This record gives sequence, structure tokens and C-alpha cells, in this order.
Amino acid sequence: MSCAAWVYLVFFHGGFWRSTLSANELPNPDLPEWPDVLVVIPARNEADVISRTVLSLQQQDYSRPVSIVLVDDNSNDGTAAIARAAAEEAGHADRLAVVDGAPLAPGWTGKVWAMAQGVAHADSIAPQARYILFSDADIEHAPSNLRRLVHTAETEGKDLVSIMVMLMTKGFWERFLIPPFVFFFQMLYPFSRVNDDTRDTAAAAGGCMLVRRSALHRSGGMDAIKGALIDDCALARSLADAGGRLSLSLDAKTRSTRPYGGFSGIWNMVARSAYTQLRYSPWLLMGCIMGMALVYGVPLLVVLAFGWLAPITVLAGLATYILMCVAYIPTLRLYDRPLYTAVFLPLAGMLYTAMTISSAVRHWRGVGGGWKGRVYQQ
Repeated sequence: MSCAAWVYLVFFHGGFWRSTLSANELPNPDLPEWPDVLVVIPARNEADVISRTVLSLQQQDYSRPVSIVLVDDNSNDGTAAIARAAAEEAGHADRLAVVDGAPLAPGWTGKVWAMAQGVAHADSIAPQARYILFSDADIEHAPSNLRRLVHTAETEGKDLVSIMVMLMTKGFWERFLIPPFVFFFQMLYPFSRVNDDTRDTAAAAGGCMLVRRSALHRSGGMDAIKGALIDDCALARSLADAGGRLSLSLDAKTRSTRPYGGFSGIWNMVARSAYTQLRYSPWLLMGCIMGMALVYGVPLLVVLAFGWLAPITVLAGLATYILMCVAYIPTLRLYDRPLYTAVFLPLAGMLYTAMTISSAVRHWRGVGGGWKGRVYQQ
């Protein structure tokens, strides 16, 4: 069964494992006319990363001025002042508007509430802008990023163009667990199926999402996802349900500058919302645990116990393990990791399963998810 699962995943699951890169790897695109774009950044206590994000956005090689709306959601670390200083350094202080975040409205999650305030301010200062770029506060954008996002949206008629940026992998646990995180995300949402308008798969990567303004309003705007903990995929689903067309890819040049804080940081990142992904269903949790055990645990156990199993079982287990490792290699290459580390993917899979169980336990205890120090009961 495990071998059959990997045969399906590798050959019949949208080629998710190929780690297809975005247009940032292609020659510079061009358009007869470039539309206006306004950037919205929800920010809460981002003093350590916001400067590089603002600078990278104001240094885009886009042919039109790029204005930024930063929603400072009650930060207490000087986030707004640092952002203003970065805009001044770039010589475009007039292109940064800082909005003081209003108190969290009932029924909203913090990040989505900040995004909604950014959209409202954008509507008042730049109603002519065709697109809104939602950027996390820790994203250092490649100089050509905005131009390529807009080119994809304009030439392919996409309403949401999102890229999964390169995540930081400085420490041991980041190098061990972040590439599998990207691999699992691709497995859950095969990018080729997200990009196929005939498919119902909807997903996005929240760090960098270019949204066509007309499609956003047609889908009900941010109000439609006001209680979402996983805002990116919720927004993608909302747009798709309203007839929007999606594009999702990887990008090796635009990067997250946020450190994860080692093992505990990654654990908390996943446990914060993993059970939300399972729609708070104990049955889906059970299915997830059994599925992860079948796909990742069984090949490892068979290989470790080869001396006590029939030869045909060992051969099937080895074939499954090899297939799994081969599928993981493109992600390892993307993150410049040694190829031999593919053999440790089952261990990472078991750790992510434990994180998902922890997410469910947090929900059952009434802790729920959260954003930047806020915790929501779900």
C-alpha cells in the first residue's frame, strides 16, 4: 500500500515534487502598458525585518511608482518608525503611508483585520490601482519581483498570482525541517493543479500575493475570510469560488528574512494552524496520522527491519524508499541541501505529524491559533 501510494504521488499527483520555479527564472518580461499597483503590509512587532522589506519594495524595477500602505497593528517595538526611516533612506518617503491599526474587530483574526484596513486605505488613496500586492513584513523582494508578478497576471489573465518565497534555513532545525515543509505544502496543493483553471484546487502562499482588485471586491473582499487563520489559502478559495483564476509557483530570488527560532519556533508555527487545515475534525486528524504513517513510516520500518522480513517485502520497501527520496531531491536542490539528506524525510514526516497532533490538543484545550501574540479560540 505504501509503494502504491508513492507511485500515485510521483506519477499521478500533478508532478508536485518537481519544484517548478516562477517566471523570475525567465528573461525579463515586458508589457505595452504597466498598471498601477499598491502594496499592503500587515505588520505587528516587525522591527527586526521591516526595513529590508520596505527597501526591497521601493527599489523595484517597476516602470510606475510603487506606493506602500503599512498597517501598524499596535506594535510596541518601533516598527512604524523603522519603516519610515527605510523609506527615507530609499528616497521615497512620500510613497509610504503608515496606518495605525484599529482595535481588533469581533469575529476577525488579527492579520486579516490588518489586511482589510490596508485595502480600505488603498481604496481611498489609489482607487485607480489595478492590483494590490499583499506582502508579509519579512519578505525581501527581488528587484524584478513585482514586474514579473504583474506580467503573469496580465498575460495569463490571473486574478491571484502568488509565490512561495525562499524560507530561511540558517540553523540545524531549519535546514532539517523547512525543505520538508515546502515539500509537504506542494504535496497538499500541487501547483500545477492550482494553476489549472479546470481544477478545483485553490491555494496561495501568504508572504507574497498579487491580487486583482476587481476580483477581490467581486469575491466579497476581506470580509469573506475575516475569521480565517490560514489567510492565504482562504483568500485563494474565496477568489476561486467567485470565478477567479490562480497562479502559484516557487521563487528562488525573493526571500523571507525571518528566523524561526529553532525547533520550538517551527513547532509553534505548525501547531498554530495545522488542525485548522483539517477543519477541526478528529476523523480527518486520524486519517492524517494513518496516511503519514503509511506514506513515511512504513518504508522506514521495512528498511530498518529488513533482517526479519521476507525478501519481496524488503525489495518493495527499498523501492518505495528510493522513490520517496528521488521525489524529494528537487526540493533539496532548491534549498542547496545535500542530496543524501533525502533519507531523513520520514523522520521529518513523523515530526510534522506530531506537530499536527499538538495543534489538535491546543484546540481541544481552547487555546486555538493566533497571530503575533494574539490567541484565538476556535
